[in-house]
Amino acid sequence: MARTRYASDPGLIARMGATMFLLGLVFVGFGVGLGYLILYYGSRHGSTAGGGDAVLVFFAAVIGIGGALASYYWSDKIALRTSGARLVSPNDGPDAARLHAIVDRLCALADMPKPRVAIAPTQMPNAFATGRSSKVAVVCATQGILQRLDNNELEGVLAHEMSHVAHKDVAVMTIASFLGIVAALMVRFAFYSELFGGRGRNNNQSALLIIPIMVLSIVVYCVSFLLIRLLSRYRELAADRSGALLTGQPSALASALVKVTGDMGRIPMKDLRAAEPLNAFFFTPALRPGQGGIAAIFSTHPSLDRRLAELDKIAKQLGR
Repeated sequence: MARTRYASDPGLIARMGATMFLLGLVFVGFGVGLGYLILYYGSRHGSTAGGGDAVLVFFAAVIGIGGALASYYWSDKIALRTSGARLVSPNDGPDAARLHAIVDRLCALADMPKPRVAIAPTQMPNAFATGRSSKVAVVCATQGILQRLDNNELEGVLAHEMSHVAHKDVAVMTIASFLGIVAALMVRFAFYSELFGGRGRNNNQSALLIIPIMVLSIVVYCVSFLLIRLLSRYRELAADRSGALLTGQPSALASALVKVTGDMGRIPMKDLRAAEPLNAFFFTPALRPGQGGIAAIFSTHPSLDRRLAELDKIAKQLGR
């Protein structure tokens, strides 16, 4: 964790650590399984029989590492470009001045470097912060959220978002996502290898390996996907808690959550779909309210009820 005044939650940290440990076990199991399949196939069909599939694994790993590094080093640029946001100075109008003033106050409270500040020209009420460290971080608010929230509510939202920077969540989620990226690439490579591999004898023999590799990759991808989503929900709860404790106003953050989530129902579906790539960054996901049940398992964020209940606990603790 970065050396700031943002509070931590030992319980959430333990659960996040357990989730990362499980992801590590899945990663080790994936590597052992791939190695066993390639070696077993090579022993059955000749020492070089699995060479092509070993190359497939190598390229998937290289591309996966490249994708993870790009996400880690350029997450701020990717998020700004995807959202259409622009960096602003305090002199770029009343909204920019208001946003800078709140960020300045939060940086003083948290004792952390000031991130760059941006505004996204969309009426969807939301905010995000990203960047691999405080030195290159950016915090962004949409035009919609600036119009809907008062200063206390907006401060609560930005405290939540800047907590992600202080706790280096970009690095955590990038490391956690690496296994899923590699597994997804393995599925795709194996599928196209089988689809365009031809019908010769060697290719028929290779299918005996390609198919189990594809099945193993699908299983690993599904398991890692669910664990990453679980980890993401823990990170959001931790950011809610640390942001509320920093400002001392959990009720303001709760009010912002209710307003923003409720207003999502009035955003056109085409705008919500366009914003979906940023759901992992957003304060609340770009979804219609009330999507629970099975969908909640795949969500990047906890349900509104869960977040409000946790904030209510914090409010009671602060009131003692």
